[in-house]
Amino acid sequence: MIHPSAAAASQAAAAPGPPGSAPTAGVGVAPALGLAGLPVHGVSLGHPDTVAAEHWLASLSPAPLLACTHLVRSPRPHVALSLVFAGTAPELGAESPDAVAEHTARRSGRAVLYPGVDLLIGTLRVADVLALSAIERVEVLGGGEADPAALIDTGDFVRPHWRAGALTLTTTPAAGGRLVPFETRHPTPCCAAH
Repeated sequence: MIHPSAAAASQAAAAPGPPGSAPTAGVGVAPALGLAGLPVHGVSLGHPDTVAAEHWLASLSPAPLLACTHLVRSPRPHVALSLVFAGTAPELGAESPDAVAEHTARRSGRAVLYPGVDLLIGTLRVADVLALSAIERVEVLGGGEADPAALIDTGDFVRPHWRAGALTLTTTPAAGGRLVPFETRHPTPCCAAH
């Protein structure tokens, strides 16, 4: 069954975010997505993988409006986060200027929390994903932009990436002519059958 798309939800996803305070040194400014002008905070706590970073993210109060994971190499390979809050950010820990720079330039970052993510459940048309959430583009791996009428089985796990200035969801073809997000909640490890 296709999740119903409500006009109110679509308008809420596109509505501008609440006003924020001016950014301070070492903090960037959030681009578009209704969050323009809000400061971007980078945090680097040495998370070894995205699962650990998302676990830490779930413990934050208040939760950010937008949160992205970033793979960084320095001082050793780990996962950092970029975060945008509606108001004052909680105490976050060690700063990550790299995560802030990548986020504000919209070059890289894997969005975990973003406007409309809670509406991306079940099966939706590509057009609904674009209308209900901050996702700006849906692509089929190796095939260009997805047809707006195509159905996506979200698996209730949708993690778009910043790519070429747009929050982009990469999908792959699945059974029944549908699409599924390229990243799944429980990926099969490479060479798992060997």
